[in-house]
Amino acid sequence: MVPILFGVTLLTFFISNSIPGDPARLAAGPYAKAEVVEELREKMGLNDPMYVQYGNYMKKLLQGDLGTSNYTHQPVMKDVKQYFPATLELTLFSMFITILIGIPIGVLSASKKDKIADQISRIIALLGVAMPAFWLGIILLLFFYLKLGVLPGSGRLDNGLSPPTTITGMYTVDALLTGNWVVFKSAIIHLILPGITQAAVTIGMITRMTRSSMLEVLRSDYIRTAFAKGGSEKRVLYGHALRNGMMPILTLLGMTFGNSLGGSVLVESVFSWPGLGKYAVTAITYLDFPAVMAVTLLIAVLFITVNLIIDLLYQVIDPRLNYD
Repeated sequence: MVPILFGVTLLTFFISNSIPGDPARLAAGPYAKAEVVEELREKMGLNDPMYVQYGNYMKKLLQGDLGTSNYTHQPVMKDVKQYFPATLELTLFSMFITILIGIPIGVLSASKKDKIADQISRIIALLGVAMPAFWLGIILLLFFYLKLGVLPGSGRLDNGLSPPTTITGMYTVDALLTGNWVVFKSAIIHLILPGITQAAVTIGMITRMTRSSMLEVLRSDYIRTAFAKGGSEKRVLYGHALRNGMMPILTLLGMTFGNSLGGSVLVESVFSWPGLGKYAVTAITYLDFPAVMAVTLLIAVLFITVNLIIDLLYQVIDPRLNYD
């Protein structure tokens, strides 16, 4: 993990600082005098050689300092704490939808191979993978928000509602912990459209992977034996076949979780979701290098950590594996 994270910081830093533009000019404003901009460049360390700037950044990073945002003019860590919970909440909700829909459809598709249910599920999976997230989000907004008016179109809460007492930063969790059911209901409703939009692609991927994995397992002798002994279809499919075919599905779930954290920019933009993706877009627009570095590093840490957890879960799913 350490070499990977080091490589991420190295590549991101040098690529970001190679982009044409002057962060000092953007931070000072278009009408600032040249001497003010130059003073700001010196203060930000932009006049130093690139390797010196990187060394200074890594020194601060190892001390837990992510730097100061050139756009918000406050510590980047404070910005991340403000925006990250919204992205995490949206990602967890979309992954819940993915697991709730994708895996059962994949199991059904495998158990009814080449039948009508299988054909329909494969079409659904292909549509989910093929549809661009921003297009689906706009369609859902036009239908459920503008035409029917049954679901909200933006934000995390209804107008007039105050966020719950901050514990985790995720409104649904904080509302549950504090017993604020009005806020909890509003937060869930606001998650539905962006959650479905973000889950559409992952549902298609999980459905296809589940079907493929299940088809391989269903050809095994022990599955035929389980059916021959009178086991119910539900018990054999979910109790035996799915568990033994779960490893590739679990791997894909870990990868899609990391991708959802880093790839929610379009969804957050369409639904005005105040998350890390929207913060990253603003940081890139204003050449806010400390913020870009922080977002990239955070996503890398989470992606690697999730995959490490997935690797450890392999042994729980398949006791035959031995990591000693």
